[in-house]
Amino acid sequence: MSIVHTEITLKNAVDVSNFATGIVKSKDKIRQTTVQALVDNGAWTLVINEVIHNQLGLQVIGTDYGTLADGTKNTFNVSGPLEITWNNRRTICVALIVPTADEVLLGAIPLEALDLTINPRKEEVTGAHGDQPLHSLK
Repeated sequence: MSIVHTEITLKNAVDVSNFATGIVKSKDKIRQTTVQALVDNGAWTLVINEVIHNQLGLQVIGTDYGTLADGTKNTFNVSGPLEITWNNRRTICVALIVPTADEVLLGAIPLEALDLTINPRKEEVTGAHGDQPLHSLK
């Protein structure tokens, strides 16, 4: 299988919630970034580096074990909550902070939560049940 990337937007989910309740008064105060993420259904979660963690102003909420592509095993900080947006779909998740990560990695749990699948023939991410919105989040 070839390498597949897809564009996702990552937002600080606390900022999104605070905007919805009026604590944050302006939508442009929601910390967010749009990235080309490496899609890997062999990875279990979302992986970000410290730069993105700091840019989004996320909290470290714990630690978890992870195995890198080179087989290195380590304990990494977990941050969140984050909102991930792909096209018209959104989900909330946490992210493993891998300081040496060159790019964002979109793993199996957020792929499943977004109801996405990898189309290896077209080398793209598509909705597992079509590309229409699954539900409406405002």
